Amino acid sequence: MGVTQGAVAQQVRQLEAHLGVVLFERVPKGLAFTSVGRSFHNRVADVFADLRSATAELKPEPNKVLISVTPTFAAKWLIPNLPDFTAAHPNIDLRIMATEKVSSFQSDGIDLAVRQGSPPFGASLDVTLLFKQTLIAVAAPSITRDAPHSFEPETLSKLPKIHDAHDLWPSYLAHLDVPDQSPRGLRLSQTSLAVDAAIAGQGVALVSRFLVADDLEIGRLVEVGEAWEAGGNDFYVLMPRTAKNNTPVVDVLTWIKARSAAAL
Repeated sequence: MGVTQGAVAQQVRQLEAHLGVVLFERVPKGLAFTSVGRSFHNRVADVFADLRSATAELKPEPNKVLISVTPTFAAKWLIPNLPDFTAAHPNIDLRIMATEKVSSFQSDGIDLAVRQGSPPFGASLDVTLLFKQTLIAVAAPSITRDAPHSFEPETLSKLPKIHDAHDLWPSYLAHLDVPDQSPRGLRLSQTSLAVDAAIAGQGVALVSRFLVADDLEIGRLVEVGEAWEAGGNDFYVLMPRTAKNNTPVVDVLTWIKARSAAAL
C-alpha cells in the first residue's frame, strides 16, 4: 500500500470517528471486524470491485493473468516450473499473488486460484484436482546415512520433527500407531520453510510429495517414512466460469493442469 502500519491505524481511527461507530476490535494479533464493520466491509467491497472493473475497462491488460497461491505452492512448485510456462506462453503476463489468506476473485481481482481443501468451492467456479494430499516424511541424507531405507515407525518417532502450520505430525504418527518420542522439535509458519529446514539437516519434515519431487530426485532429501493419504485436503485450481472465453486465463489453466499431470 506504500504507507506505514501507523498511518493505516490513524486512517482507521479517523474513519471510525467520521462514521461514529466502531468498525474493528483490537485483538492480540491485530484487528478483527466488529459485526458492524463486517457488514460495512461487505457492502463497500462490492463497490471497490466495481471500481476496479471499470478501471480495467478503461485501461485493459488483455494478456495479464493473476493467480493466487500459497507461498509454499509458489516457492516449491509454481516458480520452479515457470521456465516451461514462459517458453510455452511468452506473451502472457503471469502475475503471482502468494498469500496464506483466501483471496477473492472479485475484490482482489484474481483470475485463478490454487486452493487446498475439499469441494464444493462454489457453483460459479470451474474446479480441477491438481494433486492429492499424499504426505511423506523426508529428511536430509545425513540423517539417514546409517539407514538407507525408510525407518521403522518406532525409529521415526524418535527423530526430531519439523512442524509447519498444518501440524500433521500427530495424525501421521497416530496413523503409524506410534507415539511421538522425539527429544525436540522445530516449529515454522510455512511448509516451504519446513522443507528448507529438512534440507539443512534440522530433522524430519512431513510434506506433500509433489512439493519435494525435485529435491528427492537430485538427492537433497530422502523419503524416510511411508506415504499417507491424508484425505480431504487436496490441491485444486479454481477458475470463474465467466473466464472461459478469456484466452490467456484458459491457457494458464491448461498449462497448470498439464504440468501437474506430468508430475504424477
